[in-house]
Amino acid sequence: MPIAATNPDHKPLVVVTRKLPDAVETRMCELFSTQLNVDDKPFGPQGLADAVKTATVLVPTVTDRIDRAVIAQAGPQLKLIANFGTGVDNIDLDTARNRGIVVTNTPGVLTEDTADMTMALILAVPRRLAEGTAMMKDTHSTWAGWSPTAMLGHRIWGKRLGIIGMGRIGQAVARRARAFGLQIHYHNRRRLDEAVERELGATYWDSLDQMLMRMDIVSVNCPHTPATFHLLSARRLKLLKQNAYLVNTARGEVIDENELVRLIEANAIAGAGLDVFEHEPAVNPRLVASPKVVALPHMGSATIEGRIDMGEKVIINIKTFLDGHAPPDRVHAAMF
Repeated sequence: MPIAATNPDHKPLVVVTRKLPDAVETRMCELFSTQLNVDDKPFGPQGLADAVKTATVLVPTVTDRIDRAVIAQAGPQLKLIANFGTGVDNIDLDTARNRGIVVTNTPGVLTEDTADMTMALILAVPRRLAEGTAMMKDTHSTWAGWSPTAMLGHRIWGKRLGIIGMGRIGQAVARRARAFGLQIHYHNRRRLDEAVERELGATYWDSLDQMLMRMDIVSVNCPHTPATFHLLSARRLKLLKQNAYLVNTARGEVIDENELVRLIEANAIAGAGLDVFEHEPAVNPRLVASPKVVALPHMGSATIEGRIDMGEKVIINIKTFLDGHAPPDRVHAAMF
């Protein structure tokens, strides 16, 4: 169960919904009257509703659904939702705005970690790294040694990489991928400046459909919003080449997961590297079972350094807000 720090001065209450790194929690308790979730058990709808009845500041994570029903139960003292995460698709921004509740997030600090994981999946799927690891760890079989035709994958050098969403993370992926000899293509709501395109060696596609038809690897790096839900729909997934690979480290809801499974099982696409899933924490067992899929447990940003940086951003946003100033990472619905 959560525990609360002492509050002798009746300071505004900060409620944290999940266990955060010790250094972050310690600093929060030094600065604020803080209620921690020491056993890390998710609050659920009722727990969140109870939290917003007493909190002045709520610190949720991307897996906490702060929807209209939860916000409707908030007391008048709730003034700030300081999200521990960059994506805010877990929060009903319109309802929060209508209630006069400020929302912040933690942009920028996860860029390099997520881009690293994206590049790892871009390498892992075509080169069959997960299959090779499983073979070596299989206690029921013995590796027979090197063979000219064993575990053949595909070279990525010289292939076309199509990046969907060319924000901070998409651009960081492009820089890494270019070093591996990939040709960079992208689709984005807005075209990048010409200077950035030159730096990345990137080709812009106004038509997502046209880009998908021509790519060898597609990387999803856009946020989940109403406009991007099933952006890769059944129709669009069918545009992928039979030898194409799909990588997603953004949000599972961007892809029609049922159609993705069907195409993989039908050998209509070559495989997928997935760190996120449409119905997390539930994962389609057919995806996990497929040797053509590298599935990870949403660990793209899971570094010690990244989590501490996120926590420091949350603390700065809270401290700035409680001091009567505009927090640096305030979120507006128009941003997404």
